[in-house]
Amino acid sequence: MFKGSIVALVTPMTENGDVDYPSLQKLVEFHIQSGTDGLVAVGTTGESATLPMQEHIEVVRKIVEYAGKRIRVISGSGANSTSEAIELSQASAEVGADGLLSVVPYYNKPQQRGMVAHFEKVADACELPLLLYNVPGRTVADMLPQTTAELAAHPRIVGLKDATGDLNRLQELKRILPEDFILLSGDDPTGCEFMLQGGHGVISVTANVVPALMAKLCKAATSGARSEAEQTDKSLQALHQALFIEPNPVMPKWALYRMGMIPTPVLRLPMVEPELASQKTIEAVLHDIGVIS
Repeated sequence: MFKGSIVALVTPMTENGDVDYPSLQKLVEFHIQSGTDGLVAVGTTGESATLPMQEHIEVVRKIVEYAGKRIRVISGSGANSTSEAIELSQASAEVGADGLLSVVPYYNKPQQRGMVAHFEKVADACELPLLLYNVPGRTVADMLPQTTAELAAHPRIVGLKDATGDLNRLQELKRILPEDFILLSGDDPTGCEFMLQGGHGVISVTANVVPALMAKLCKAATSGARSEAEQTDKSLQALHQALFIEPNPVMPKWALYRMGMIPTPVLRLPMVEPELASQKTIEAVLHDIGVIS
């Protein structure tokens, strides 16, 4: 269902901060032609935190339109208010998304029981398959493996994006979760080993920049071709690291701008363009891997 190389897609902006829909269409086509397996629309990398709900859903609708059923579209529909997450999820279904990615509620710091109640309410309210998203580095609250296992009993909760970067946790999840429960890495630097140890794919920031290479990596890793996967991943480690020297999505936007894929690197406040030193770092990496001249 949701496996392989899934890109956490950026949302390009014009100079005045509006969504740049022609560039968004160009990016969707770039991924389809490069072999990407799925698109996450308006997740963290798509600046979900600063898109009002109506605009958020319009971006999802446009991505669905541009994709034209050629690639699966997963809508970032999480919120720290359960009612808002339900509204986003239902609206995402109405505009044609194939699935939902719902983050652990942030800032509130809910208890594990609160997480169960939250996600069950969201899954009950919408017929789309739901991927849970655990990223304690952003949300503070950490959804524990036993909580994930409890939620996996819900027929619409089909998988987890785990962005802890903890490969020991992967083994614990595999031990207690149903065999068909989808496990996706949300941490590019450890994503290769995550897949080699039984994960089903990645939701990747790096795939914004090198989608064909990420697709190649995922195919090798999920088929158990360790040598090929590790070789490809080794060539991408510097990029994995450089894309996170400033808070995401600052660096992927700058990279796409320097590649000529988007006309501006504009972000919504309070995010701003990277520092000059960061620009030079990412540009050196892009040059080394042959993405820019």
